Amino acid sequence: MRTFFLNWIIVMTLGTTAHAGSPSTTPTDAEILDILTDRIDKQQQSVGIVVAITDANGRRIVAHGHPAKGDPRPVDGHTVFEIGSVTKVFTALLLADAVERGTLGLDTPVSTLLPPGVTMPEDKQAPITLADLATHMSGLPRLPSNLAPADVTNPYADYDTSKLYGFLSAHKPQRRPGVAHEYSNLGAGLLGHVLALKAGLSYEDLVERRIARPLGLEDTAITPQPDWSERRATGHDAALEPVRDWDLNALQGAGALRSTADDLLIFLEAAMGRTPSPLASAFATLLATRQPLGEGAGEQALGWVISGKGDAQVIWHNGGTGGYRSFVGYRPSTGIGVVALSNTSTEVGVDDIGQHLLNRTVPLAPATVQRTAITVDPATYDAYLGTYRLAPGFDLTIFRDGNRLFAQATDQDRLEILPEAEHRFFAKLIDAQISFTLNGTRAESLTLHQGGRDSPAPRVEK
Repeated sequence: MRTFFLNWIIVMTLGTTAHAGSPSTTPTDAEILDILTDRIDKQQQSVGIVVAITDANGRRIVAHGHPAKGDPRPVDGHTVFEIGSVTKVFTALLLADAVERGTLGLDTPVSTLLPPGVTMPEDKQAPITLADLATHMSGLPRLPSNLAPADVTNPYADYDTSKLYGFLSAHKPQRRPGVAHEYSNLGAGLLGHVLALKAGLSYEDLVERRIARPLGLEDTAITPQPDWSERRATGHDAALEPVRDWDLNALQGAGALRSTADDLLIFLEAAMGRTPSPLASAFATLLATRQPLGEGAGEQALGWVISGKGDAQVIWHNGGTGGYRSFVGYRPSTGIGVVALSNTSTEVGVDDIGQHLLNRTVPLAPATVQRTAITVDPATYDAYLGTYRLAPGFDLTIFRDGNRLFAQATDQDRLEILPEAEHRFFAKLIDAQISFTLNGTRAESLTLHQGGRDSPAPRVEK
């Protein structure tokens, strides 16, 4: 997941049905509204969604739903959302701007920007550079091993600089930088942190001075602004229940920004070169450095992800926190740019909507199957308790909390699973199911069913 969204399998299939029409033109406002109405009213996969489009005909906003459950007001282009990992593009742009100003280089070792006494987990012959952080080639893990939130509903709030520095000084890297792409919230957060240190500003102030103010972004910030009180969306989980916003503390550069569809459309048009911008050279720098994602999956630029080739190429990033999903992307061959923001953190989110609006041959995700829990004796859960190995270094632990059963993947939050048939459970907040194979009275393996895949996992003793 290129977002903070807790997802057991990274790759998701988008489905098989597409709306008819030319792949180089966007659907009409009425067609987009139909998509949003179906996603919110029928599928109940969001409370409010705002879509913003820029193309040859100019800008337009299509929205449906509400800022919060039970709030009768409509969402619109001024509604403020958390944008999650779309923040990473802003962080990469700060790096590119520093390069253009001559204050930093892409090859600057991260270690040279840290306070005395803080060491980087690296080979002295191959130091981790700023470009390595911006392209997820640093060899740092997705999350720091000492991330142990006191409040799982706000998991990054207490991860401060002392914990970040403690991790960096103690971590033993598994690979040298530049060897393989591994998406890292830790790396992006560290990049934002050291850029702010170099500038002598907070990360938020650096974004405001170098990006928001030059581009005229009035609602892109971390700290809630006074006039947001009537425009700020409330985040919701996949059950459409309100959740608290996230605070990212030392890792703000990975996903702390809040913004509106109007602001992100201005940002996107500047990135596309559609509007004059003092950051034009920095935006070009973002795309000049690229690393392969592997297996023909595209490229990782500075911040941006690049998918497809030729006329089908799309430059994009998505995001997700505990209560929001976001998508920002454009297609160079058509000059179409799309922003999609949702105030609900569901597995599908708005990624498929954004990709479909950029290329109508890309199908929308199929509707999520509605599942019903059955009543069983909680004592039967004991047969399933244990750890199961989905892949090397990636386990799924099944445990009880009172009369409830949970599954927790490596480095991810726990998810409640509910029984739907004998030895078969479904996750409460994502579209995933688990079936257990028993040997006598004890499960010897499980199979995770998600995204059209069946992933077996034998029990491992710990």
